[in-house]
Amino acid sequence: MTEPGAAETQDLPSIAERGAAAAPAASRRTSLLVTLVLGGLTAVPPLSMDMYLPALPQVTAALHSPAATVQLTLTTCLAGMALGQMIVGPMSDKWGRRRPLLAGMVVYILATALCAVATGAELLIAFRLLQGLAGAAGIVIARAVVRDLYDGVAMARFFSTLMLISGVAPVVAPLIGGQILRLTDWRGVFVVLTAVGVALTLVVWRKLDETLPPARRHSGGLGQTLRTMRDLLADRVFSGYVLVGAFAFAALFAYISASPFVVQEIYGASPQTFSLLFGINSVGLVAVGQINGKLLVGRVGLDKVLGTGLALTALAATSLLLMSAGVFGPVGLVPMAAGLFVLMASMGLVMPSTNTLALLRTPHAAGSASALLGTSTFLLGSVASPLVGIAGERTAVPMALVQLSCAVLALVSFLGMCRPWQRRGESNGSTAGERTRL
Repeated sequence: MTEPGAAETQDLPSIAERGAAAAPAASRRTSLLVTLVLGGLTAVPPLSMDMYLPALPQVTAALHSPAATVQLTLTTCLAGMALGQMIVGPMSDKWGRRRPLLAGMVVYILATALCAVATGAELLIAFRLLQGLAGAAGIVIARAVVRDLYDGVAMARFFSTLMLISGVAPVVAPLIGGQILRLTDWRGVFVVLTAVGVALTLVVWRKLDETLPPARRHSGGLGQTLRTMRDLLADRVFSGYVLVGAFAFAALFAYISASPFVVQEIYGASPQTFSLLFGINSVGLVAVGQINGKLLVGRVGLDKVLGTGLALTALAATSLLLMSAGVFGPVGLVPMAAGLFVLMASMGLVMPSTNTLALLRTPHAAGSASALLGTSTFLLGSVASPLVGIAGERTAVPMALVQLSCAVLALVSFLGMCRPWQRRGESNGSTAGERTRL
């Protein structure tokens, strides 16, 4: 029996060839400005989350609320981004990319402006939830637009380019937030985010053309949307890539959540040292992503690149667990920092390859597929975050254990569900040209 989704993937070699051949045309359709806009849209979630982090103590004092209550403003924003992708993705398959994106960005602007004038923690939590729901439009539709414009090798390269843009956002966002707080209070952070939203919306309105023609749009209501989601999840290989991306992101999110505590509290580093290490690791992720896009894609099969990235993630997580458990005796900050660097840099191989391989199977429902990819990563990331501190403040074992568990589950999903060796004739091919390199 043919697998669900197989009809779309039996011709993957020819899809790859068309993607490589169409790359110059796609490049003409995608100007540098539009590339920057798509990168900016994928950067909206980390900007919304991380620019706000330095202001948390101020918010706690200004709104006279417990720290735990104020931290819910982060949780609800993250939850909104996860849920919002499930709403906006299918909408973009039905109505095209521009209208849902513009509507989402307008609501994002309004919600962010309301955050700036919130008079209580409860209101701020509600507005942050709305901000996350609306901000999800940018990231989910940006992925769908890339799928509309590109195939195969060209798509993998473009995702690596987006990583160069969006990967900088988590690094600079806390720095920008800190500088804003030198000039104004926490409300100023939301004022700046509102201005960013206005600028992006104007450029989207003026410069981003519709990429999904009416002939390729879906009709029907909620029932059709649910059937589309069911059919996508019934495709074992697509679901495997979704799980691979989600577990890999959870390992990364465990690092983001635990590293301030591990580096500063356990190893006694200063905030400046932590910021430097965080920046170096982020640069490593972006640099590996560019090596992947410029040198590996088109020469090495995407599944091989993904498998290598997952193996590096598992190796780094294993070394971190052994070091944090004291197997090698007392270790300093440098070996731990090296392990964290390898783990984060390996995501430059994993994330673009996962997105490309998953979306290659779903040209008929790129918005819904993008929604499933994004929602799964945010949900598993939010689950991994609280687990890293489960054993208290004196050990990094929980962080490393969560990272290793996620890495192993990603590998199991890749080998057990994606089974790239069984699809070599489809995705990697055995003939010359692009078939041997996708």
